[in-house]
Amino acid sequence: MNSIEKVVDQIGNRFATVVVAARRARQINAYYNQLGEGIGHYVPPQVHTLSRKPITIAMEEIAEGRVAVVTREE
Repeated sequence: MNSIEKVVDQIGNRFATVVVAARRARQINAYYNQLGEGIGHYVPPQVHTLSRKPITIAMEEIAEGRVAVVTREE
């Protein structure tokens, strides 16, 4: 099982995985953009990685269980 399949199994389905990964990637991108402006409002990446792409970092965080996914029932 590769890491993407592992992430999809953790989240539940592939569509939710895309939404979660995209949201976290935007947060990571915003963190890097606000560096040097003082007090940060965004959470830094939670994994040590060689990747510089926010979506890859987000997927690695989800795979390692560093991102909590909370679902709401309506």
